[in-house]
Amino acid sequence: MTSRSHNAVYNAPIPPMLISPSRWLRVTCLLLAALLLTSPVAGAADWTGPEEQLAGKIAAVTGPGAIAFDITNRSSLSKAEVDDIRRGLLLQFALLGLHVVNAEQAAATIQVSLSEDLRSYVWVAEIHQGTNQPVVEMTSMPRPETPQVARETAGLTLRKTPLWTQEARILDAAVVDTDPAHLIVLDPNQVSLYRLQDSRWQPEQSLPITHSRSWPRDPRGRLLLRHDHLFDAYLPGVFCRSSAAAPLTLNCYPSDDPWPLGSDQFNLSAFFTPARNFFTGALAPGLGKQTTAPAFYSAALLPREKYTLGLFVAVDGELHLLDGMTDRAAGKLGWGSDIAGVKSNCGSGWQVLATRSGEGPNDSVRAYEFPDREPVAVSQPVDFVGSITALWAEAAGNSAIAVSHNAETGRYEAYRLSITCGQ
Repeated sequence: MTSRSHNAVYNAPIPPMLISPSRWLRVTCLLLAALLLTSPVAGAADWTGPEEQLAGKIAAVTGPGAIAFDITNRSSLSKAEVDDIRRGLLLQFALLGLHVVNAEQAAATIQVSLSEDLRSYVWVAEIHQGTNQPVVEMTSMPRPETPQVARETAGLTLRKTPLWTQEARILDAAVVDTDPAHLIVLDPNQVSLYRLQDSRWQPEQSLPITHSRSWPRDPRGRLLLRHDHLFDAYLPGVFCRSSAAAPLTLNCYPSDDPWPLGSDQFNLSAFFTPARNFFTGALAPGLGKQTTAPAFYSAALLPREKYTLGLFVAVDGELHLLDGMTDRAAGKLGWGSDIAGVKSNCGSGWQVLATRSGEGPNDSVRAYEFPDREPVAVSQPVDFVGSITALWAEAAGNSAIAVSHNAETGRYEAYRLSITCGQ
């Protein structure tokens, strides 16, 4: 060591070299690869395989050149993981002769969406080139095995407030929170309006529903409060609109217009089958880029940072999750056919209310959250004496209306369901 320190040898200066842009690109890629390989990755997933596959499929469509690139996370991956995937895709692009520029300078635009189901990560690339039709390429990889744990908490309270009971089948109900409050009840033959007086609902007006066709065996209906008039009513093959001022009038006519899904915060509707009791699956205007879902009984919508997650209970009993790009089946969870999305000030801010068959003829409703596309129970179940025949989110979005057929009395009962924080 001593002799080497006293006999240091220095290299002669290297004359300036001219390096071609392609050689600079290769050098940059090698340096970036070395940096990625030497950075700490303890416990991190290896995304190299799907990054190479997806980048290769993209390059096969676009060829070498300038691209604009963006990535959207619609999965449970963390921001750090998404950043790793972004860097990995950029490296693969560079190796394949694709360089990322501003959209104004790009020959192609690449939008990558990171999605998942219960078993796999699914990455979808939508490729736009000029006026050509978009090309979609996909790749997937299995999700890592994780120990099965009981994913259940009970930090929220689901409250059931009785509203109304009657012999005739109740299709839906709506509470008008004015002074005094009013209650609107929809059944197959009429819309009834009640006024709150001395803590009791007093009849105020009854509006008959005119229709030329007979109802299906299991009729369904929906009430929605409106800003420029009092309410709209949707029934199989029939649409009714109220007037704005009292005394109310009701105008009903045949209609195949889609029924709104969720609350007023979501601009999404679906077409209902007039002769049956479910939705066809055709959506209007659509959920992201998806305009169809499997035929379904009910749906719940949950807002995410950059998209809306739609939950659909299909007629085969499976729960489907649509994120605007992909349709992933979550399987049969043992839920009933009715779900609704509600907004609260608790937990993540949005919960899904789902029905479930109990012992004998009795059903229950429970609140769930979807932190990573798997349901987590966040409330204790609320029991009903009998079966639940309807569950709709109210227009304001912060509560839902549940209708049950009482197995002991034979009457139909309407309840308002709301969520409060804590026990």
